[in-house]
Amino acid sequence: MNADDNGSGLHCLVTGATGYIGGRLVPELLDEGHRVRCLARSPGKLRDHPWAGKAEVVQGDVTDADSVADAMRGIDVAYYLVHALGSGDSFEKTDREAARVFGEAARAAGVRRIVYLAGLTPAGVPENKLSPHLRSRSEVGRILLDSGVPTTVLRAAVVIGSGSASFEMLRYLTERLPVMVTPSWVHTCIQPVAVRDVLRYLVGSARMPADVSRGFDIGGPDVLTYRDMMLRYAAVAGLPRRLILPVPVLTPGLSSHWVGLITPVPASIARPLAESLRHEVVCGEHDIAQYVPDGDGRPIPFDESVRLALQRIREAKVTTRWSSASVPGAPSDPLPTDPDWAGGSLYTDVRELPVDASCEALWQVIEGIGGENGWYSFPLAWAVRGRLDRLVGGVGLRRGRRDAAHLRAGDSLDFWRVEEIEPGRLLRLRAEMRLPGLAWLEMYAQTDGDGRTRYHQRALFHPRGLAGHAYWWGISPFHGVVFGGMARNIALAAARTPSAPAEKQAAGG
Repeated sequence: MNADDNGSGLHCLVTGATGYIGGRLVPELLDEGHRVRCLARSPGKLRDHPWAGKAEVVQGDVTDADSVADAMRGIDVAYYLVHALGSGDSFEKTDREAARVFGEAARAAGVRRIVYLAGLTPAGVPENKLSPHLRSRSEVGRILLDSGVPTTVLRAAVVIGSGSASFEMLRYLTERLPVMVTPSWVHTCIQPVAVRDVLRYLVGSARMPADVSRGFDIGGPDVLTYRDMMLRYAAVAGLPRRLILPVPVLTPGLSSHWVGLITPVPASIARPLAESLRHEVVCGEHDIAQYVPDGDGRPIPFDESVRLALQRIREAKVTTRWSSASVPGAPSDPLPTDPDWAGGSLYTDVRELPVDASCEALWQVIEGIGGENGWYSFPLAWAVRGRLDRLVGGVGLRRGRRDAAHLRAGDSLDFWRVEEIEPGRLLRLRAEMRLPGLAWLEMYAQTDGDGRTRYHQRALFHPRGLAGHAYWWGISPFHGVVFGGMARNIALAAARTPSAPAEKQAAGG
């Protein structure tokens, strides 16, 4: 008997649930009545999602055959939504090996279908002429199709939705530059697709007939140049018309650095996006509609997809962002909590202050740190550190926050990531800037034995080699200004903050 036969829906495995698409797909599958299991390297990052209690989460990695095999047990449909882009020069090899592991495990477990979200490749362009990003996506799709398991490969170009890397790139370029000197790829034709349609096709693909195993192009109804997209974005957003001046000298490498300077999207992510725009990426067919029918107003037109994305941003209902997934190469080691930790040197800077406010008011300030609220100390130093990080290929400060008031485990926060959050008590951030070591920042709201509120702050640094030790001692003279100022200003901000229960934001696509 199939899972569908007893009315319980399909049993779906989702990889990449901590990422932009995967984090939105899980609740869509649950709403369709399916059971969901998520495979994640760091299950704790999924703990605070609104759907966390409804889905099973198992620890593992797509490159680890044993963990993938365990995760595949009892699965009907397996979603492959991961890639190793940005993890180094060998990312294509890593993608290739991971896809083989996934396909072999799916076949051995009797999985009924694999669903993979790939990139739309330009017609008539040999694979060896594609960007490494698109070439790898294409190869992964081919490996999964050859796995012996019926496979759906959905090929999308630019995904338009609140928080997507493509949309953030478009948004910041258009909003910040009324006059733009742009790369020649702004004249390349693109067929963008709304994230809502991507999710609809992903969910609908789960029920494709067993004899269907192929790739499908997915896109919206509009074929536009990137220049058209910027002009139409400006119109929907109510901005004055933009002046766009393309020049031929900006290579994909140079233009990715240009994008990195203007937008929150770092060059390491902007480059594959820019390289993918060198060639025309337009759908060659719309056969997906035979299996996932289009209703009224579907697929969603470009202008409407922009309007919906902007509405989500204005209402602070961005459920996932491009930065939801960890930055490749960023430190992933958990904080060493054992007092007798034998991992080597661990430098600390500890600050503690009484706070003339309630614990609730102090926590409101702690949870609201970063993004537009800043870091409560020496703004110039933070800005300079963010710019230096961008110059060496890091994420910098401009990632901001997913939500202006609330954080959850796994959220990106400027050049930090939320490693642990205990509402009302503890926020622990792990650094994702480029450093010669690993760094964390902890902030506590506490009450002492006399019932008074106290703020406790701890910065930790585990150096890597001589450069790490030199880095810590080189910046030590500034700790009083940066960390001491932060502690004092957070305490003052809490004293000015009225205690109020935080409102829970509704999730959205």
